[in-house]
Amino acid sequence: MIAKKLSLHILILTFLSTPFIFPQQSSLSKGVNYLSDFIASDYFLELKNENTDLALVDTIYLRSVNFYENDYEEALLALTFTTIPYQRIPIVLPIIKARIYYPLISASDSIANLKNRYLPSKLFFDSPVNDYGDKDKLAHFFGNAFIGYAENILKLADVFGYFVEAFEEDFKAQSEVDFRDVDVNWFGVLFGEMLEINKSVLPSQIMTIRSLRYFRIIL
Repeated sequence: MIAKKLSLHILILTFLSTPFIFPQQSSLSKGVNYLSDFIASDYFLELKNENTDLALVDTIYLRSVNFYENDYEEALLALTFTTIPYQRIPIVLPIIKARIYYPLISASDSIANLKNRYLPSKLFFDSPVNDYGDKDKLAHFFGNAFIGYAENILKLADVFGYFVEAFEEDFKAQSEVDFRDVDVNWFGVLFGEMLEINKSVLPSQIMTIRSLRYFRIIL
């Protein structure tokens, strides 16, 4: 049952990335390339050596907001596709069971590889202690923030809530839904809703709330 739901979410997300749904795809592609170039740059690498990963998340977010001249919907959407750690998703066609790889909006292979390497990974108190850490949580967070902020477009929080797990399932990266992802999804939606009220709120502030909430519970 879960696998079927995840496959459906892949198809919906893929459909969402087409010009039919997003006529501004050219603008989205430009934003994704701009942000990917920034994250893959030597300058960003220098920032990594001098700042926390949460501060880097804020920096990437503010870059996107500035690029889109305070259009928060487009900024969050571009952040979502930029932080997806894959360039293509596998889709199994019904009936004939053929597997195809559908390209997502992404930078070139060389830039995307560097971008994925430099993405902030230590986002929460329980982030895995390895090179990959919580890099995949960025797409969860910003995807759900987009939905939380742009509720007038489509009620698809559940889709953005599970699409990264869907990619991981098809890539055999994990065998079941990561409930930490589901938790991060909720805080992504919270960030989007908070943006509607206060444009000065930053991703790091909401991410920190997640850690503080956990410690409050155990205390």
